[in-house]
This record gives sequence, C-alpha cells and structure tokens, in this order.
Amino acid sequence: MLDCTKRLALEFVLSLDWALLLFMVGLMAGFVDSIAGGGGLITVPALLAVGLNPAQALATNKLQSSGGAFSASYYFVRKGMVKLSDLKLAIVLTFVGSALGTTLVQMIDASVLEHIIPFLMIGIAGYFLFSPSVGDTDCKQRFTMNLFALTAGFGIGFYDGFFGPGTGSFFAIAFVSLMGFSLTKATAHTKVLNCTSNIASLLFFIMGGAVVWKVGLVMITGQLIGARLGSKVVMSRGQQIIRPMIVIISLIMTGKLLWNNYGYLLFS
Repeated sequence: MLDCTKRLALEFVLSLDWALLLFMVGLMAGFVDSIAGGGGLITVPALLAVGLNPAQALATNKLQSSGGAFSASYYFVRKGMVKLSDLKLAIVLTFVGSALGTTLVQMIDASVLEHIIPFLMIGIAGYFLFSPSVGDTDCKQRFTMNLFALTAGFGIGFYDGFFGPGTGSFFAIAFVSLMGFSLTKATAHTKVLNCTSNIASLLFFIMGGAVVWKVGLVMITGQLIGARLGSKVVMSRGQQIIRPMIVIISLIMTGKLLWNNYGYLLFS
C-alpha cells in the first residue's frame, strides 16, 4: 500500500502554464547554481507554490538540482577544468557523507542548524567581500587532496544530506582556503562534489517515494540549459561575477534563515 506522500506524488497533475513557469524557474536556478549556488532559494518556493507538500518539494528539488549540477560538472570536466582522477576519494567520501546525513536527519531534529548557519553564511560573505584578492589566482595549498576529501569532502557532504542550504558556498570557500584554488577553479570542482552529494540524497528520496517526477523532469530540462549557460559565464568571466554572486547569495540565504527563525518577533 502506498503511503499518502507516494500516492500524491503519483496523482499530481501539472497544467501547461505551471509547466512553463517551472521550466523557467529551473533555468534561472540552474544558471545561479552553476555560478554561486543558492538555486534552492528560487526552486523550493516555486515547488511549494505549485501545490507540493514540503517532503515532495525537497525531494523533487533534489531531482532537478542534480540535473543542473551534472550538466555544469560535465561541462567543466569536458573543458579540462576538473580532472576526475584527482577527485576520486573526494567523490566517494562526499557521497558517503551525504548518504549518512540524509539518513540521520530522518532520526533527529536538525532545526538547531537554522540558528547557526546564518552566522556561518555571514562569515563566508565577509570573507569574499573584505578579502578582494582571495581567489583571484591559485595560491598556497594547505591540504593534500586526500586530506581535503577526508575533512571537507565528507563533512560538507554530510551537511548537505543533513541540512543543505549554502553547500555550494561551503565547498567553494574550502577549495579556496584549503586547496589554494582560484575562485573559477574552486567553482568548477564545487559542482562535481555538489552533484555527488545531491545524487546521494536523491537516491534516499526516491526510495521514500516522495519525488514528483512530472515536475522534476520539467525543471531538469530548464536546469540543464541554465547550468550550461552559467558554466560558460564562469569560464569567460570568472572572478568578475563569481565573487559578488557568492556574497549576494550568502546574504540572501542569511536573511531567509533569520526571517524563518526570528521574523515572528517583529509581529509579536
């Protein structure tokens, strides 16, 4: 017997106007995600607006964002920005971390992170805003790739499975500060690991039956196009657009999380 969420996912009907809107939302989110992350700020509200419940929205968001992340990753690998052989351990440990995080979040309350993450996001925004030369070029490498995989790869992968917001920014700052990558190179490598963590979480959502495939596949089409366009912008304009977008997305995420947790105080 299918549970309520599975049954609703199977019965969901998508009208043409909503399909066109979700395609455009996917395209915009794919573009933003491939440059600085934060596409979920656009897609999750749209999925809720179309009538999905929160579980379906999160599951379907993972499906469509995985498509965009794969598109961007494929582009960067094909252009020689990323060598997958160098990332093998990081890919494996990011996948494992994300799978564990997705499993654990079903057992305990992750809401405490909503009070902590905004301040980390402010830190990321400040790091890139007030250190204008950071990430302009490759610099001193502090970690080996294996150590990066064991710490940042596993840890951020776990965070993505457990909570999620800001994962792309966390990967980017880790690649810049620990591996000494330029922002352009960091963004390219971020997409590969972000894609990995997305797929790990998506597998669990699929097994739970919460993915609304009709909606997700429409949005993936937009994501593939948007991610490809965004990846080309990263290659052509690099630091000029990545830095301000990371700062802006980080501050928007901070505002959203703070509003979710403390906005009620304004009306009490």
